[in-house]
Amino acid sequence: MALPRRRLKLVVTVMMVNLFIFIIISRQSSQDKNGRNKVQIPSKPFWSKVVPSAAYWNRKQQILDLQNNPILAANYSSADMPDWLNDTSLNSDPCQPNSRVTTQVKDYNSLPHRFKDFLLYMHCRSYPIIVDQPDICKQPPFLLLAVKSLAPHFDRRQAIRQSWGRAGVIANQTVVTIFLLGNATAGDHHPDLSEMLHYENARYKDIIKWDYRDSFFNLTVKEVLFLEWIQTRCPGARFIFKGDDDVFVNTYRILDFLKGLTEPKARDLFVGDVITNAGPHRDKKVKYFIPESMYVGTYPPYAGGGGYLYSGDIAARLHNVSQHVTLYPIDDVYTGMCLRKLGLAPEKHKGFRTFNIEEKYRSNPCAYKSLMLVHPRTPQEMIQIWAWLSSPSLNCQ
Repeated sequence: MALPRRRLKLVVTVMMVNLFIFIIISRQSSQDKNGRNKVQIPSKPFWSKVVPSAAYWNRKQQILDLQNNPILAANYSSADMPDWLNDTSLNSDPCQPNSRVTTQVKDYNSLPHRFKDFLLYMHCRSYPIIVDQPDICKQPPFLLLAVKSLAPHFDRRQAIRQSWGRAGVIANQTVVTIFLLGNATAGDHHPDLSEMLHYENARYKDIIKWDYRDSFFNLTVKEVLFLEWIQTRCPGARFIFKGDDDVFVNTYRILDFLKGLTEPKARDLFVGDVITNAGPHRDKKVKYFIPESMYVGTYPPYAGGGGYLYSGDIAARLHNVSQHVTLYPIDDVYTGMCLRKLGLAPEKHKGFRTFNIEEKYRSNPCAYKSLMLVHPRTPQEMIQIWAWLSSPSLNCQ
């Protein structure tokens, strides 16, 4: 009795499945006849038209994005292009001050002078190079150490030359060191050190200098100029360390770290002391203060500007994408913006200590053995730490 029931259930199940398939086929056939299954062409653009941001940097970035994205630009015909998107006309000399910004930033007149200066010239990306080392990378280095410095900081540069920035062959790898400078102007109350700098460069041949005002907000200019310099003078550099002249760098540890990387990891390398979930400071007393009239939103992840390490391949990609990112007055944040544009993010490495180490460990040589960077350090401390790490008798087991 059980067997006939099972057969009946099976027959009913098969009939139900066939009926279900018949219904689906019938619906598809009906849709084909009515033309409903054909490719549908949208009657409206997929993206809505962009509403201009009230913040000046955000609005400038919107313009760049539209200029470089034909899909977004297709939302606008030449007839209905709004005025704010046409705001690309500057003087014939692109590095003349843009006086229109004085009316485009609502609180321009009340901003500190450093902001006014930045806003007037933020469209300028190209400055003449006045001191160059065209042959310094004739033999492509394994590691290029690029140090941001100011003309008066001779003691820092000299300490770096005598310690972690010693160029040549270290741990069987070629290391090249350069110092990145702009003009230390009288307007910023710097003494005239041009003769001293001329002598220093003749002696060491490691200074790269451009003809622009070397100020805190112009560190981003130094960044884009350096990326251009790499592509013209040192495109064969396998890796680049870029940092400030008041940090100590354990070059031995960096070389050891780099030699242990796999090829895919080495190609996309960008490591440092990464800051996430940050945003602009709104307190005018803070060095990194940014008003809402200039920028709104959060920052992408970025590596602290004290120093970070990346590949030559990433340097080339950063150079290309930087042309599509509006200059921002904080250079490490700007580099994070460029990485985000590439679809990348910097990787945090515990060996980068841009906010120092605990005070009780600072005089212990072994505390620096496994680190790549510590900030800040005086010229005397750089030489002392390097002597510790270079000593054959150092035992940190």
